[in-house]
Parts: sequence; C-alpha cells; structure tokens
Amino acid sequence: MNMQGLRTVYYGWYVVAAAFMVMLLGFGCAYSFATYFPDLEREFAASRASVSSVFSLAGALYFGLGAISGPLSDRFGPRWVCITGLIALSAGLFVAGSADSLDTVYLGFGLGIGIGVGFSYVPAIGAVQPWFTTRRGFASGLAVSGIGVGTLLGPLIATGLIATLGWRLSFVTMGLAAGVAGVGAALVLDNDPSRHADAVGAKRSGKCSAPSGMNLGQAVRTVPFWLLFLSWLSLSFAIFIPFVHIVPYALDHGMSASAGALVLGVIGVGSTLGRFLVGAVADRFGRLPVMAMSFLGVALMLLVWLVATSQWSLLAFGLVFGTCYGGFVALAPAVAVDYFGTKATGAVIGVLYSGVGVGTFFGPPFAGYVFDRFESYQAAILTAAGAAMLAVVFLMLMPSTSRWQKRDNQH
Repeated sequence: MNMQGLRTVYYGWYVVAAAFMVMLLGFGCAYSFATYFPDLEREFAASRASVSSVFSLAGALYFGLGAISGPLSDRFGPRWVCITGLIALSAGLFVAGSADSLDTVYLGFGLGIGIGVGFSYVPAIGAVQPWFTTRRGFASGLAVSGIGVGTLLGPLIATGLIATLGWRLSFVTMGLAAGVAGVGAALVLDNDPSRHADAVGAKRSGKCSAPSGMNLGQAVRTVPFWLLFLSWLSLSFAIFIPFVHIVPYALDHGMSASAGALVLGVIGVGSTLGRFLVGAVADRFGRLPVMAMSFLGVALMLLVWLVATSQWSLLAFGLVFGTCYGGFVALAPAVAVDYFGTKATGAVIGVLYSGVGVGTFFGPPFAGYVFDRFESYQAAILTAAGAAMLAVVFLMLMPSTSRWQKRDNQH
C-alpha cells in the first residue's frame, strides 16, 4: 500500500526533492566558508582581501560554469552532470583540508566548490522547470530552499566540526558527506517529463508543459536578457559580501566566531522562508515585481547592516536580508522561463548566472580590500547598497511578462 502511494506521487515532486538535497549539500559547504575565515587568516597570516578571494573564486566559478553545465544538462540530462560536480566538490574539500598554503586552499576550496556547485546547481534547478507551469514559482522556491537550509546548517555544522576536529578535518568530513549523499540525490534528477507515465496526465492538469520558447542564441539577442544579466550581476556584487565577511565583522565588534556563524544560520532561516513565501506570493502577484521588491529589500538591509553592532541587531539584519536573498534565488529561474521559455532552460539560466559569477568574483574581495585599507567595512557596505539599487533600476526597465509574451507570440 505504501509503495502504491509512492507511485501515485507526481514524479516532478521527486525531482524537486532531489534538487533540494543537491543544493543543500553544495551550498551548505560553500556558505560555511565564513566560519573558516578566522582560521585561514591566522594559519597563513593572510589579508582579508586574499582570504575572501577564495570564496569569490568559488562563487565566480559555480555561477559562471552554469553557462557550460546548463547546455550539457539540456543535451545529456542533469543526472551525470550533477554527479561529476559533486565528486569534484568532495575532492576539492579533501585538498583544502590538507593545504600547506593559502594557494592550496584556492585550489581545493576555490576550484573544488566552484566546479562542484557549478556542475550541480544549474542542472538541478533547470531540471525542475519543465515539470511545472502554474506552480513553477512555488516548485522552484521549494527546490532552492535547499540553499537556505544549507546556509543554516552548513556554518553551524562547520563550527562544531572545527571546534572538535580542527578546520582541516572539518573540510574533509563535510566533503565526504556531501559527496556520498549528493550522488544519491542526483540519481533521481530528470529534466524530461515525457519519460514518465504521469507526464501525459500532468500536461492536461497544467503541471508540466512541452518545451517551448527561445533557444540560447535567440535569447541573448533580446533586451530583457541583458537587463536581467546586468541586474543579477549588480545584485550579486552586493549580496555575497555578508556571506564572506559577517564572521570577521562580528569578531571586530567583540562577538565570538560562533555568534557570527549564528548570524549566517539566521540568514539561512530567512532565506528558506523567502523561498517558500516569496515564490508562492510571486505566482499570484507577478514574479518580476516581487523580484524587484526583494532586490530593494537587500539594499535597505545593507543600510541596516551599517548600524548593526550588537548580536540582536545582526540577527534581525540576517533574518530580513536572508528573506530577500531567498526571494531572488527562488524567482530567478522562474523569471528566466517566463521570458525565454523551457526550450533551453539550462543554457539560458546558466548564461544568466554567469553574470552572478562576475558580481561574486568582485564583491567580497572588494570589501576585504576596503577593510585592509581603512580598517572598516563602511564604504564597502555603502557601495554594496548602491549596487543593489542599481539592480532594481535594471528590473524596472524590463517589459512586463504579459507584454513580452504577447510580443513574442506575434513574432
């Protein structure tokens, strides 16, 4: 009876669950980096700009590589592309744990996490899109809430492991766990509903749709594509600065490293709430305007960070900032599909996310450079808030989804 119940569950929800787990594990490892920051800074007598560049290399790669992993997933399916990435992630953390210089940490964490998440994130979230139409925003939000849960659990687990095993064995342990569990989840992924018996009924009920829309070459020749690209680039310059610098910021203001990790965890809680709540709200009130409101929230919360010097004020910042960040991650794939369709989902999302990679590459090291020069994050946070506002402006220049789809149908 239980097996019969399992067979009646729409397979798209299994894909959502698998994507959730893949992203939880990958981003849990990635966003635990801030908890290693003080140990790496001390172990290798490194500047904050150089330590933060480890994460920026990883971030630039895992968003930039979506331009490669997305098309590969469209052509060969997401399963083995994701597995390749998860094996690279596990190996990279093993190398980072055995590092005798910061350059080896660049090689292990920077390349390992970069390639690992780069080959698992876009294929996993892209696999969800063809299974849903009217509930696509909610399904995407549910899947990417794995990033929020990973942001919550990753830093807290890493803090505990560092305290008991040291930072080196912590890297190795997290890499091994993510590799084993991630490969198991990746085996469930599929981006072709037609291979499953319930797809025919799903099309009739509005759950999934046949691939339609633009290919990558057509999409990149449109104005909305580049407005989204520039908007996401601007926001990512700002949004990843707290992920890297919140623990050293907490230490600078007399708090403990575990207190800073707790703020990261609260960002994860807010991020999870944002992915559930914002995705569902956007399905009803429009994904593009709700995304713009999320970006505005990021800008305002960065201004709050300027005056947040106590544990409670940082926790409040983290909760709301995380909710706005979660809204962005939940809505980004669905907004891309709204404008460009599902014909080349992985490729389009992958190239758009390469803009996120550019922003991630420059944002955290910029903040580290500002601190190294002025012994304060104030100028970096103000610059980040300005970049987030610029992201809002780019979204405001976008045509509405209905107007764009009507124009596309006419052509």
